[in-house]
Amino acid sequence: VLAEAAVVFAVVLSIHATVWDRYSWCAVALAVQAFYVQYKWDRLLQQGSAVFQFRMSANSGLLPASMVMPLLGLVMKERCQAAGNPFFERFGIVVAATGMAVALFSSVLALGITRPVPTNTCVILGLAGGVIIYIMKHSLSVGEVIEVLEVLLIFVYLNMILLYLLPRCFTPGEALLVLGGISFVLNQLIKRSLTLVESQGDPVDFFLLVVVVGMVLMGIFFSTLFVFMDSGTWASSIFFHLMTCVLSLGVVLPWLHRLIRRNPLLWLLQFLFQTDTRIYLLAYWSLLATLACLVVLYQNAKRSSSESKKHQAPTIARKYFHLIVVATYIPGIIFDRPLLYVAATVCLAVFIFLEYVRYFRIKPLGHTLRSLLSLFLDERDSGPLILTHIYLLLGMSLPIWLIPRPCTQKGSLGGARALVPYAGVLAVGVGDTVASIFGSTMGEIRWPGTKKTFEGTMTSIFAQIISVALILIFDSGVDLNYSYAWILGSISTVSLLEAYTTQIDNLLLPLYLLILLMA
Repeated sequence: VLAEAAVVFAVVLSIHATVWDRYSWCAVALAVQAFYVQYKWDRLLQQGSAVFQFRMSANSGLLPASMVMPLLGLVMKERCQAAGNPFFERFGIVVAATGMAVALFSSVLALGITRPVPTNTCVILGLAGGVIIYIMKHSLSVGEVIEVLEVLLIFVYLNMILLYLLPRCFTPGEALLVLGGISFVLNQLIKRSLTLVESQGDPVDFFLLVVVVGMVLMGIFFSTLFVFMDSGTWASSIFFHLMTCVLSLGVVLPWLHRLIRRNPLLWLLQFLFQTDTRIYLLAYWSLLATLACLVVLYQNAKRSSSESKKHQAPTIARKYFHLIVVATYIPGIIFDRPLLYVAATVCLAVFIFLEYVRYFRIKPLGHTLRSLLSLFLDERDSGPLILTHIYLLLGMSLPIWLIPRPCTQKGSLGGARALVPYAGVLAVGVGDTVASIFGSTMGEIRWPGTKKTFEGTMTSIFAQIISVALILIFDSGVDLNYSYAWILGSISTVSLLEAYTTQIDNLLLPLYLLILLMA
């Protein structure tokens, strides 16, 4: 935990030295209080005194999760300020303020249920919270303050609903990161729907917002419904499919139509088949998707024919999917990023829908999916949901989705920032895969207090450096401008975080690498 905290503080101080304004001082204060409160969360988890049932095979992860949204907002503000885009500069400040508010709420929750009340930690939280509130009070407009409070309110309700419905699926840090992101997306969608006259956004952005919110609301609806019904019967399964069609055609599509002001299905078909390059990419991705399905079927056939009692796929078998995802994303980033943006959104919707089918045992595929995917479970899938493949997709896609495109029109993504779209490919697709394979097969020197090895981390850094060199060769749009030292430091820092964190690395590592590269 101390080593993980040291890596996170190194990132925070690096961003602070780069930005060096009142908001970065707020980030430092937030990190200090999160470091102290994290130990209270850890003790609550060990004693079983937390309000909800969290994943037990990891520490709370409050510090690394608390810093993601604030740091992301800070670097977004800096980039948009450099590009002369005041609207997105203010948007970055709102993102940072929202992340700080959500993190402070999680800290207050931990201290509120800790007995006896930790006086020293309360004092530190009070000082840090006072500094943050004072600075934000004099920095945000009334409308921006209301927006932050709206996200906080949505976050509180989502915590109560989803953590009750999904026990043991998250650590406190993962819940903060995932539910905080969903809360922010939901608030943005509501805001843009109510101020439609003023919003002239890109249809692909609206598509992502509507899909994410629609899938979350659909899950909450069916979870509530199947409390009163047996979801495993044919009648319930038929009702599930009918209601999915009703919600999709009657709510999601009209909502998207209102935002983009055209037929969503016709827009999507026109977008996907607009150029020959897109058709070739879609055909290539279809082949890779077929290959991934064949890997699942082969591993299950291998398990069925084996007489061994072992029911889990080896680490190397799970990393096949990382390699397939790398082969999927690199051509998309090089040749057509808008298509990759939309395709990743569609894939996310499909993954979440199939997880609903598996979780609710919806016929005819529910039991089949349970059997096929059970082979690839690990200790992080201790709850009722299987989320690691969804986290893998998110980790690869978030660097594509989170790039402030209006702030990149004037070449502000030069230098190390040119690698921002590749943050997921480097951190998860290459780094995590190589570290896992080499560490488990050839690693002998273990990092203190972990199962990760020194050899795995070093080969991970080396593989990512080679990948950067290959990106320079094949992507003519990348110009690093001699920022090699910062790139090496960023890759090494995130690789150390991979060695020490017990959180979902598929989600956490790309976000930290994105933040460092964008800075």
